[in-house]
Amino acid sequence: MNSATDRPAAADDSHPTVVCIVDDDASVRKSLCNLLRSVGYRAQVYGSGEAFLAEQRFDEIACLLLDLRMPGLSGIDVMRELQRRARRFPVICMSAHWDEATLAESGHYRAVHCLSKPFEEEALLQALESVVHRQH
Repeated sequence: MNSATDRPAAADDSHPTVVCIVDDDASVRKSLCNLLRSVGYRAQVYGSGEAFLAEQRFDEIACLLLDLRMPGLSGIDVMRELQRRARRFPVICMSAHWDEATLAESGHYRAVHCLSKPFEEEALLQALESVVHRQH
């Protein structure tokens, strides 16, 4: 996306593209939600992996922004459970603490991007744009 006025591609333009944000940090959830909504995404936020997995509308999700280090279920645990449930949508992992094992495991569960916190807004928007355009 070249500017904040660009709108993400959606299958039906009357329904914005749904991006779920799972992060235990309320300030991160709020800032990401505001950013995504400002460029036309419909953001849904969850404070834990458990809360996200209780969601019943997985079919609407275009992409999942997933913090890897959270109390309770980790981001890897969430991806493992999604795979077990045969739920397939792109996952963009976020973490302030990367190591080779975590990167390898996130790749095993088919994370499409891995962003190091803190990251630039443009890096996230470019990653989302590549995911959305790949689906449509």
